[in-house]
Amino acid sequence: MNIVVLVKQVPDSGAERTLSADYSVDRASASNVINEMDEYAIEEALKIKEAHGGEVTVLTVGPAGATESIRKALSMGPDKAVHVQDDALHGSCAVATSKVLAAALRTLNADLIISGAESTDGRVQVVPHMLAELLGVAALTGARKLTVDGSQLTVERQTDEGYEVVTAATPAIVSVWDTINEPRYPSFKGIMAAKKKPVQSLSLGDLGVSAGEVGSAGATSQVLEYSKRPARTGGAKVVDEGTGGEQLVAYLATEKFV
Repeated sequence: MNIVVLVKQVPDSGAERTLSADYSVDRASASNVINEMDEYAIEEALKIKEAHGGEVTVLTVGPAGATESIRKALSMGPDKAVHVQDDALHGSCAVATSKVLAAALRTLNADLIISGAESTDGRVQVVPHMLAELLGVAALTGARKLTVDGSQLTVERQTDEGYEVVTAATPAIVSVWDTINEPRYPSFKGIMAAKKKPVQSLSLGDLGVSAGEVGSAGATSQVLEYSKRPARTGGAKVVDEGTGGEQLVAYLATEKFV
């Protein structure tokens, strides 16, 4: 089975994240890592390869610095990578990013595309759905379990109430949550092997995508303003001098809890 895993480099969610002057995510000064959810996607692809054979390719759209995350992904076990990088991509929205990913995926002839359910920088959860529409394939999203039987895929789709069982035939795209598996740690052998694995670099021109369709100029949404999270303040203190219950109810009413 030919499996492609979508991997995104994002600012570390454990560190402070900021926006640049143009309101895009400031990646240059951030500590950048593989999107956490994508590690679960990589692990699931490797498990399928080990059980059914085939090849796993990592696909990334991002600046030159994303090569570091590509090598980290390859050290877990995938066979090769494709890196789409072009200065015109800076500031691309989810719609534009999906166009570029779809163009790259058409060159890879994947049987199965696996991605994380969301990225920690955007958190829009729409790219897998957009790709399915652009590529004309089935989308099995929000998976907590994936079973492969030949060309048949069965997914337990995680919901707030439990899960739904959905099926589709390949080719298809599956997005996964962190409940699906436990990603492996790269071994020393894997880290050394990753340095020799092929990484193909593609530009927008190689994919037939014009610069006007991507970046800030081609974005379908725009950030008009933003503000930092306000500093935490002290909580309200209720001293019971015979009216504590009334004060508590009044406070809860103010906060719209009652």
